[in-house]
Amino acid sequence: MYTVIDVSPSTSIPMIELLPLLAKIAQQYQLDPTQIHGLTHWARVMENGLRLLKTEEGDETVIRLFAIFHDACRINQSVDPGHGSRGAILAERTLGDLSLVTKNQLDTLIQACRDHTNGKISAERTIQICWDADRLDLARAAIIPNPDYLCTPAARLAQTREWASQRALKNYSPSYVKHEWEPVFIKNLHHPSNWPNKNNINGQQT
Repeated sequence: MYTVIDVSPSTSIPMIELLPLLAKIAQQYQLDPTQIHGLTHWARVMENGLRLLKTEEGDETVIRLFAIFHDACRINQSVDPGHGSRGAILAERTLGDLSLVTKNQLDTLIQACRDHTNGKISAERTIQICWDADRLDLARAAIIPNPDYLCTPAARLAQTREWASQRALKNYSPSYVKHEWEPVFIKNLHHPSNWPNKNNINGQQT
C-alpha cells in the first residue's frame, strides 16, 4: 500500500495551473512521455519534494515547477548531458513574464534545473530539495539513492529512501497522471504519432 501524498497546495501554484504548463512543454517534447523520464517520473519527483517539505523549509511552487521542467527537454532516455540546461531555458521562456512566479522563484528554478545532473549537493535549501526529489527516484533506473549524494537530512533518512525507492521500483503512478496530465500532454504533443498510447489513454481504442 502506498502513502498518498496530498498534492493540493495551500500557498503555492495550484495543480490546475500546471496543466497549461504541461501543454506548453508537450509542444516541444521529443520523447515518449510514458517512459522512464516522463510524466510518471515527474509526478513522483513532485511528491518526493512535497514529502521533504514536511520537515524541510523550501518554496513549494519552485519544487512543483522543477518536477515538470527538469527533464522536459531530454532528447534521449539515457545519457543526455545538456538536458538540464535546456530545461532551464524552457522554464525561463515559459515563465519569464512572471505572471505565475516571482523573479527570485524563476532564478531558483533555473538553477535547480540547470544543475540537477551535476552531482552537486551545496545550494540553497529549495534547490537541494529539488535535487533530492529527483535523486530519490533513481531506483526506477536500478540505482539505489546514495545518501552521500543527497542534500537534506530528510532525504538521507533510511525510511525516506526506502519509501521513494519502492515507489520508483514499482513505477507507482498517481491517479492524476492518467486522468489529468496524460490527456493534456497527448493533446498537445508535437509528434503524437510517436506515442504508442496515443489512442489508448483510458484503456479504450478511440
